Amino acid sequence: MYELLRKNIERKIPLTNNEWKTIIEKTEFIKLKKNQFLQIQDSNSKYEGFILKGSFKIYMLKEDGTESVLFFAFENDWLSDIESFYYQKPAKYNIKALEDSDILVINKVNKILLFEQVPKLIQFHTLMVERTNIVMQERLLDVLNKTSKQRYVEFVKKYPQKSHKINNKNLSSYLGVSHEFLSKIKKSFI
Repeated sequence: MYELLRKNIERKIPLTNNEWKTIIEKTEFIKLKKNQFLQIQDSNSKYEGFILKGSFKIYMLKEDGTESVLFFAFENDWLSDIESFYYQKPAKYNIKALEDSDILVINKVNKILLFEQVPKLIQFHTLMVERTNIVMQERLLDVLNKTSKQRYVEFVKKYPQKSHKINNKNLSSYLGVSHEFLSKIKKSFI
C-alpha cells in the first residue's frame, strides 16, 4: 500500500531501502471517512499528507457561509497548507474528504528529523514546492483567462476517472459558476 508513496518520491530521487524504512517510520497512516477533515480553516495545520486512496476538496468558507473550492486532490497527490504547517499560522482553508480515504501524514517535527536523516529529501521537497507553485499559478491564470466552459472541459480531460465523483455543488464552486450554469455547460456536451 505504501509503495504508491515510494514510487512518487522515486520519480524524482532514488531511495535506498534504509532511507525508505526511515520515511515509513516517520509517517502515520490515517483513514478518513467521507466528510471528515484533515484540516480545518483557522486552526493550525498539523500534517502534510500524501493520498494513497480517495479524494479531497480544498476550500475556503466565506463569511456568508458559502464555500469557495480552490482545488481537488486525488490519489497520488500531496496535501498541505504550507504556511500553516511550517509557520504555525492559522490555516487559510479546509481539507475535507469527499469519499473514504487513506492517507499517509507527517508532522512538522518528524519532517525536520526526516530531512536530517535523509538529506536528499530536501531536494524532493523543493521540487514539490516548485510544482505546487506552478499548479497554483496555472489555476490563477485559468480563472483569469479562460471561460467556465473551457475550465470544465480541461478539468474533465485532466481527471476523466475522477470528475464523475465530484458533485455539481463542489464543481460549480470550483469553476465559479452557479449550479444552473454548470448544468447548461454539461448539457452542451451531451
